[in-house]
Amino acid sequence: MIRITNLKVSLKENRSLNEIAARALGVVVEEILSLEIVKRSLDARKKPELFYVYTLDASLKDERRERLKKVKNLVFNPERKCYDMAVTGCEELTDRPVIIGSGPAGLFAALALAKAGFKPCMLEQGSRVDERIEQVDNFWQTGELNPYSNVQFGEGGAGTFSDGKLNTLVKDKTGMGRFVLETFVRFGAPPAILYEQKPHIGTDILVTVVKNMREEIKRLGAEVRFDTKVTGFIQKEQSLTGLKLLHVKTGKTQTLPCTIAVLATGHSARETFYTLKEEGVKMSPKAFAVGLRIEHPQELINLSQYGRGYEQYALPAANYKLATTAKNGRGIYSFCMCPGGYVVNASSEEGKIAVNGMSYAARDGKNANGAIVVTVTPEDFPGNDVLAGVEYQRQLEAKAFSLGKGSVPIQTYENFKNNQMNGESIGFLPQIKGAYKEAPLHELFSKEIKETLTEGIEAFGRKIKGFDDPRAILSGVESRTSSPVRIERNEEGISNLAGLYPCGEGAGYAGGITSAGMDGLRVASFIASRYRI
Repeated sequence: MIRITNLKVSLKENRSLNEIAARALGVVVEEILSLEIVKRSLDARKKPELFYVYTLDASLKDERRERLKKVKNLVFNPERKCYDMAVTGCEELTDRPVIIGSGPAGLFAALALAKAGFKPCMLEQGSRVDERIEQVDNFWQTGELNPYSNVQFGEGGAGTFSDGKLNTLVKDKTGMGRFVLETFVRFGAPPAILYEQKPHIGTDILVTVVKNMREEIKRLGAEVRFDTKVTGFIQKEQSLTGLKLLHVKTGKTQTLPCTIAVLATGHSARETFYTLKEEGVKMSPKAFAVGLRIEHPQELINLSQYGRGYEQYALPAANYKLATTAKNGRGIYSFCMCPGGYVVNASSEEGKIAVNGMSYAARDGKNANGAIVVTVTPEDFPGNDVLAGVEYQRQLEAKAFSLGKGSVPIQTYENFKNNQMNGESIGFLPQIKGAYKEAPLHELFSKEIKETLTEGIEAFGRKIKGFDDPRAILSGVESRTSSPVRIERNEEGISNLAGLYPCGEGAGYAGGITSAGMDGLRVASFIASRYRI
């Protein structure tokens, strides 16, 4: 196998990829036995001239080095990392492991343990994904919130109602990241996510992937329980011995014997955070970010990123990634940008409003939206409690609910910037799932945070023409960027409550779908290295 790197191909090119690779190698097409795309990215630095940059793996009839020594950017016999969890533990398990939460971290922990023969039990306080979709749609249409099953909670986790981004900054030294992507493809995601620089699935395809993963986990001998909330952790001599459960539909309670539990509840499991605090589980506050969603016509972003004439190419809706540092030293950056997407009411508590972004696989909506957020640290939170960040989020969400009178509050950038409500009509129609209402968003944050957001949007307007357009639509509040706490774990993945394995984004060890799935695999490997089947 030979790897061709940094192969630049104009979008105007009308030859097949096999022909392009053959020319780069100096061989005829017939000599190529196989060709696989390893990576593809779009280079728009010289727009309107656009290029794809490929990394390709080719198999040739004759791969002698001396024959190809003059060819640039070649790697012979490239290494391919294949992840496979080994069971090397010696201790005997008296109870099967329990996975708390069915987001990406929980799903991959359950899948890995089930494949290894541990037959775990996965608990999810929300509903199975088909029922969850109906509950979320009803909330967006009527405002009737199910506190147990919503945009944040339920099968698939918060990522199910998101853009489905799969890129991550976590280095894939073990092949876990590749395993996560290959697993998604196996269960229904498009194969292109294996090589696109910025892969995404889309909420409509994620639903199918999540269901198929659940059925495979069950086929491997695991049990999956929905509408089942963990309300307490039973312990003896600082070791986990059981879980207190509540069936949220019937109100029935029970105790489940449990000595090993993977805690993968997500970053919005506030009640669980308070339960852990009462049980003496060590946690520490951590920085996160808060801000607003900003909507622009997708055409504006496409034109800025691709240049004029881009319409002649079959290009996806363009995205952006922006960051700067304010004069006060705070970081400002775009977060979870959704090309052709929707702003969604992502609330999980009564009397509070939180927003997020969501895209379908086609990303064919008329607007682009992204969060513009400002870094906040424990010094910004009220009091010195370990959960002060949770209360900070709640205060912002309650104020957003009040400003919007129960609907998602929106405001033009011009009015936000100038601290005014002049009653002018919105310049274009927002794409928001859930009711929305024009409101004085400029009153939501402290003066410092508000001015920092304005400074950031002005700076981004110098990078993307029109980003600071007075008619751009803001909505809020974006408060769930990451977990407000880190649940401490040692080098073996265990908290100070023996048997409890904090995992994923909610525990502070991941940031997004792929990294959460990788952490689920990591925690499963911790268990497999200590226990035997």
